[in-house]
Amino acid sequence: MVKYRNILVVINPEEERQIALERAVKVAELDEGAQLTLLLTIYDFSYEMTAMLSADEREEMRHGVIAQRREWLDEILTPYRARGLECEVKVLWHNRPFECVIQEVLEQRHDLVVKATHKHSFLQTFIFTPTDWHLLRKCPCPVLLVKEGHWQRGGNLIAAINCSSDDKEQKVLNERITREGIAIAELLGASLYLVNTYPGTPVNVAIELPEFDPNAYNDAIRKHHEDLLREHADQFGINHMWTKVAEGLPEEVLPDMADDLNATLMIMGCVGRTGLSAALLGNTAEHVVDRLNCDILILKPDDYSCPVDDRRHPA
Repeated sequence: MVKYRNILVVINPEEERQIALERAVKVAELDEGAQLTLLLTIYDFSYEMTAMLSADEREEMRHGVIAQRREWLDEILTPYRARGLECEVKVLWHNRPFECVIQEVLEQRHDLVVKATHKHSFLQTFIFTPTDWHLLRKCPCPVLLVKEGHWQRGGNLIAAINCSSDDKEQKVLNERITREGIAIAELLGASLYLVNTYPGTPVNVAIELPEFDPNAYNDAIRKHHEDLLREHADQFGINHMWTKVAEGLPEEVLPDMADDLNATLMIMGCVGRTGLSAALLGNTAEHVVDRLNCDILILKPDDYSCPVDDRRHPA
């Protein structure tokens, strides 16, 4: 069974409603004894650059801002603490939020990070790397990115896996995604769908080979992926009626499948691509997050370690 006992909640100081906290509380209530840590990173460049203040005065001003934010978070937490939830507050002065989050995860051994997310603009994704994407690539523990919706008992969850890969690491990750999905579905009293996508027929092949039958090819590819997905489902005792395959790129198909199934949560893996390949290609999970209307839980391989920073600044 999934155990999220030490949960780190990333607070957005620009939003009045803290949906990440609401969802983290929901997760904590599923498992008695869970502890929440609210993390707020703040940074004001003007405090660092002003020549009118001494170093001590700047430090005093930073402490004043931090104290005000702590009071704000303590006020937000009052009703939750009254219900018996164990909550801690951390307000840190840091100009790179994702680094602060990862440092906290590594030092305090958090087993889940919960953060609100939003759609990222082309400028953000091309010139900068959004904080959410940094966390997907580099955070060693599971990351739950939440949207505006609510979790419902008896709803639908999706476990998105890649059955066509022969990579051993991917197969292990598929198994972890499925186990996590089963456990969360049991906790929420929800139904779990296993889903997989497959590529369509290359247009150039159909044009260059007159005798090529694209319909027969598509049917064969679809059946191949259905068989792989059902074989995977059999390993976990999942009925084939809860498996679905769809043609297309995962970042295009998975959000539509989530909408069709009215899913409240999608679970998928991220191998953590970094460097030039990340700058040019990104990761499937990153593109799915932007189009998805429900929450998404991102898992890493069991032996994942945080990669070296690629020195791209967060948006």
